[in-house]
Amino acid sequence: MNKIRFISFVVLMGLISLLYSCKNAPVVAEKVTEFKGQQVTGVTVNSEGRVFANFPRWRETVEYSVVEVQKDGSSQAYPNLIWNSWTPGQPISDSVFIAVQSVVAHKQFLYILDTRNPLWKGVVSAPRVFVFDMEKNELSDILILSEGSYKSNSYINDLRVDDKHNAIYFTDSNEAALVIYDLNTHSSRRVLDNHISTTAETDHLMFGDQKWGGHPVHSDGIALNTNNNRLYYHALTGYTLYSVSTDLLFNGTLEQIENDVKKEAITPAPDGMIFDHRGNLFMADLENNKIVYYTSEIQQKTLLEGENVKWADTFSIYDGYLYYTNSRINEVKGDVSDMIFSIYKVKIENL
Repeated sequence: MNKIRFISFVVLMGLISLLYSCKNAPVVAEKVTEFKGQQVTGVTVNSEGRVFANFPRWRETVEYSVVEVQKDGSSQAYPNLIWNSWTPGQPISDSVFIAVQSVVAHKQFLYILDTRNPLWKGVVSAPRVFVFDMEKNELSDILILSEGSYKSNSYINDLRVDDKHNAIYFTDSNEAALVIYDLNTHSSRRVLDNHISTTAETDHLMFGDQKWGGHPVHSDGIALNTNNNRLYYHALTGYTLYSVSTDLLFNGTLEQIENDVKKEAITPAPDGMIFDHRGNLFMADLENNKIVYYTSEIQQKTLLEGENVKWADTFSIYDGYLYYTNSRINEVKGDVSDMIFSIYKVKIENL
């Protein structure tokens, strides 16, 4: 081998080594912001990089239901203080948030899911979604669930927007079921009610030798795969991932929907879930402080684990990063005023 060919070979091998090392470099979580004494569950990032978060009304000390996180890590009530001013005992209206469980940015709209079940004491009015136009920061619509599609003790937990069918899908984690909202008719219906696929498999989770729970948490995480037009969902206290056709959810009979339910995989116990554009499905392994993902071939891989993952609750994807909240649900024993709850992001574009 002559000198020039040898040098070229060395340079080539160096480039290959560099590319390999970059691809296999350890994944590092970057803190976006944190909240003291305010237990964050939901996070969403819109197409312009605006970050929104929400805080469920699980206790009377919730300061704001929804905030927008600023570039410097600070946050402000969204859309304003008035919308976030309700406290237990005050009148219920459609101009305040009562008990927000999740936020989802989709196109120009921010979908804010209000369970209307403050302090887990029962539904005080029909669960609904407040739709805000993020370009104007103004209310655009209110989507109220139809009578019969929820129960008096429902906790409508998470949502996904389906552009193909002009529909929204929800999970009910307290009364096992899925709910489909038809945006054409502004009505909703309940499916897979107490079905094996929406019902919890256990009433607790284990964190080392510490037991958390004592009550089942049913269908919780939900993720829409637009590549195969199937909705994926999972009980929180459970270990099985299921899917069902969105065509049937929207147009099928209850029997057709039940017959189409598919058991996809045995997984760790997760909370929220999300697909990226390549068909990778991200979810938490709550009991082991991990974030895992499943490839389109349903192969499980670990993305991140350790101290920066403490009950990864909700996910959002923007600009090659996976954003997630640490809601630390298993660590809460009472007063949370001195606890820190956080939002992190981790690069996923090189997976």
